[in-house]
Amino acid sequence: MTDAARPLTGIKVVEFTHMVMGPAAGVILADLGADVVKIEPLGGDNTRRLRGSGGGYFSMYNRNKASLCLDLKSERGLKLAQDVIAASDIMIENFRPGAMEKLGLGYSAMRQPNPGLIYCSLKGFLSGPYAHRTALDEVTQMMGGLAYMTGLPDKPMRAGSSVIDITGGMFGVIGILAALEERHRSGLGKHITSSLFETTAFMVGQHIAQQGVLGEEPPPMSVRSSAWSIYDIFQSAEGERVFVGVVSDSLWQRFCAEFGLDELAADPGYAKNNDRVQLRDTLIPMLQDIFAGLSKSELMERLDKAGVPFAPINKPIDLVSDPHLLEAGGLLNVTLSDGSTIKLPALPLEFDQEKTTLYRDLPAPGEGSRAHLEKLGIRSETIDRMDRDGLLVAS
Repeated sequence: MTDAARPLTGIKVVEFTHMVMGPAAGVILADLGADVVKIEPLGGDNTRRLRGSGGGYFSMYNRNKASLCLDLKSERGLKLAQDVIAASDIMIENFRPGAMEKLGLGYSAMRQPNPGLIYCSLKGFLSGPYAHRTALDEVTQMMGGLAYMTGLPDKPMRAGSSVIDITGGMFGVIGILAALEERHRSGLGKHITSSLFETTAFMVGQHIAQQGVLGEEPPPMSVRSSAWSIYDIFQSAEGERVFVGVVSDSLWQRFCAEFGLDELAADPGYAKNNDRVQLRDTLIPMLQDIFAGLSKSELMERLDKAGVPFAPINKPIDLVSDPHLLEAGGLLNVTLSDGSTIKLPALPLEFDQEKTTLYRDLPAPGEGSRAHLEKLGIRSETIDRMDRDGLLVAS
């Protein structure tokens, strides 16, 4: 990977994080070339050991980082953490409200030795009556209306990914990069806070606006009235499912031309999308009959030829064999703790058509920290002494 795809080379980041939101912010900065060290307890971040739906958290969000396992309960361990923060450009933390302040690692304390520090706190809530609360992705999806919009009318359901943790981390990175640009002018850092609840509110803002514009409460997306005449899942001859979306009148004409629907294309009653929406009860069964006579591959090939948006209904694991991602470098070979490898998605970005890459595999506890500490000016003798005394794990 060239420097074009690593624009944050030389930026030093220290990360006091766990689970998803904080590590997601850190991995974005790391993939963009920043030198990121993840501070973990001596036994390693508990996220490493999660099972069930949390089994992929550590593997997905901690590549391209060094690891420093540190005893923050000891005076010398805490002093080293302060020294690392003082020598860093950016600090990220996503622990419960007040936790970093109790350790003496809050922004007001750390800006004194490092006025240029950009300090990013990733919390459940921004300033206000809820600021003291501890939140989770699912908590704010429920209270922010996203679970209501995702599920059935009588069954709210969280989205099928940690979307609020991830996007909340992304908003944190946006704030960090804005503060970094301002620091070029002022020389001073800032305290950035991003949150789960306000991120959820931003995500459902389109539905709030919809009610304001139309004057009626939007139903959950699972039972919504489609804005488009064709925006549905259809079955192919093999019983495989394909989503098809015809979202403009010009697409409708191309769609009709490809599938031999000349009479419909010429019928003025079908010319406009809003008119076609009123005819969905007739139109959709007609199309299902046509598509049921085509194989999945033929159906998708013809939709592609017509320029109509379409998608096979995939599972996440199907993406590791997706030809587009494979050929275009959209997947990274990451080594798991048991030595096996898995393909995981790269950042969805290109710089001059070049993607970010994996340049440091998932760290074992303490891996890569010695070089990072020495780069920050921490003497090797100090590292060796603390290692011997069991206050850190550095390699």
